[in-house]
Amino acid sequence: MKLTAELSLYPLQQEYIPVIQAFIEAAQEAAREADDMVIVTNAMSTQITGDYDQVFNLVQRQLKASYTRFGMQVLVCKFIPGELDIH
Repeated sequence: MKLTAELSLYPLQQEYIPVIQAFIEAAQEAAREADDMVIVTNAMSTQITGDYDQVFNLVQRQLKASYTRFGMQVLVCKFIPGELDIH
């Protein structure tokens, strides 16, 4: 089963840009390691599409790592069943 996720991260601190950049870079690296996963980032959000379990696992791992490294954050996610064309 395929899944598309749209993520927006809101760090609860003054220096928020490095937190967002680190989250995106880690997610991109993890997506490259996975088979058949696509990740696209724009000014508003990051979209990920691929296998349902792989997408959820990526979000879970990256969010936990980011919380551990940077502290309080809000992650807004939209999950859409299926594989949308995010290119």
